[in-house]
Amino acid sequence: MKAVRLHAYHQQPVVEEVPEPTISGPLDVIVKIGGAGVCRTDLHILEGQWAEAMAPDLPYILGHENAGWVHEIGSAVTNVKVGDTVILHPTPTCGLCRACRGGQDMHCTTSTFPGLGVDGGMAELLLTSARACVLLDPATRPQDVAALADAGITAYHAVRKALPLLYPGTTCVLIGAGGLGHIGIQCLAALTATNIVVVDRNAEALKLAEQLGAHHTVVADGGQVAAVQELTDGQGADVVLDFVAEQGAEQDGFAMTRSGGSYYVIGYGGQLSVPTLDIISTERNIVGNIVGTYNELAELMVLAQTGKVTLHTSTFPLDAAVDALAELDAGNVRGRAILVP
Repeated sequence: MKAVRLHAYHQQPVVEEVPEPTISGPLDVIVKIGGAGVCRTDLHILEGQWAEAMAPDLPYILGHENAGWVHEIGSAVTNVKVGDTVILHPTPTCGLCRACRGGQDMHCTTSTFPGLGVDGGMAELLLTSARACVLLDPATRPQDVAALADAGITAYHAVRKALPLLYPGTTCVLIGAGGLGHIGIQCLAALTATNIVVVDRNAEALKLAEQLGAHHTVVADGGQVAAVQELTDGQGADVVLDFVAEQGAEQDGFAMTRSGGSYYVIGYGGQLSVPTLDIISTERNIVGNIVGTYNELAELMVLAQTGKVTLHTSTFPLDAAVDALAELDAGNVRGRAILVP
């Protein structure tokens, strides 16, 4: 089969022929890929930022946002059958550890992470687990929802955690209206009555944000912190969702958060430097976010299949994976880039 494989860090991946995956365990599922998302995390992978944390054996297949059709199943699989349309939770889990049993399956102690630690879905076929498969309406096109498997669930997870803080009359600032952020805006609009303020340096991204439900938009031109303060009567936001968290956005995000408020870090790459006195004297919270649970992905797909959350995508053939990564790196992709085998 054809696949996009990384042979060495700081080099471009290669589209090449590799052996097809095979069933080896009773809960194994092989999925025929209908859409594989291209994510900024893939750019970080190429730079070697995930090498120490995930330690994959090179070469391996990229792709951690995957949807398609069930191609083959193991002997004990009962939740899906061959031909079913599915989206895949990004981390196949054991279901037995304390994290899984506590409903925090993204922290499973024995999970794998296709596309980061083992072979992923930028290929014609992907080996995964029955526990990762979320069944979809057969009319759903996998390429239309694939990026919800990671970008979507990550944005939804952060919004879901912040829901108790976002009652009517509150303000939520969302930094970055790109691939993750444009999903976060829709989740906020669907689940809350908070006042949504979106900050981005790109005028087209802000225009999209207004169409998706933002009540106010702010251009990140150096005056964004002051603009947020003005919109909140000098108090700052109750919640800030930072989908950038690098190149200074992380410092802005904390500065935009009001006393007693919460700063949610979703993007990454930067370094937050805050005097501890500023944390205790204002009782501001800093909250980390990573992926989300299987149930949260299932909830998000309800919103997607009822039209309350939609992905804005650009599609590329599998052979054009390097072009898709370059377009993403150059900032030319509005929404999400999707590879379609």
